Amino acid sequence: MSETTSRLLRHMSWANQMVYTSVQTLPDSALDAFIVNPEWTAGRILQHIVGGADWYVYCLTQAPWRDIKLPKTMQDLDLLKEFLIEFDAKISSQANLPDEYITIHENEKSWQNLRSTILAEAIYHAAEHRTQLIDALESRGFQPVSLDDLDLWKFERHEKGTLNQ
Repeated sequence: MSETTSRLLRHMSWANQMVYTSVQTLPDSALDAFIVNPEWTAGRILQHIVGGADWYVYCLTQAPWRDIKLPKTMQDLDLLKEFLIEFDAKISSQANLPDEYITIHENEKSWQNLRSTILAEAIYHAAEHRTQLIDALESRGFQPVSLDDLDLWKFERHEKGTLNQ
């Protein structure tokens, strides 16, 4: 596939780690923050991002899913960050493979999607829920990393080693 896809996947992984590291600086009570629906707390969103990455690994490789626990404390995010590093790396490794249809089996159903579609969806999913997470935290008065600090402009400077210049 393209260098652009590889770069977007590297950005996804970098932004994911920046967000999880930022959230860990907040008090444990931040995990209970939500926007409108109390079922989608910050903790649930953090769990969902990791669970989603695990599901995309499954779609791409058929590797079995893991049980991702809901974080109760900020220390619990250490394990989620480790899982996310692993899952993001497995997803990113797929960018070097041909763009072909992959059959996905889930329960009694199966369908096919292009590898590029799955990779694009993984990127979009992570970005969508990082935004939801930051909004939930900010709506309850917490100050996590700014989404402006996670954009592609900043990532390019990060990759060039000029982020803090």
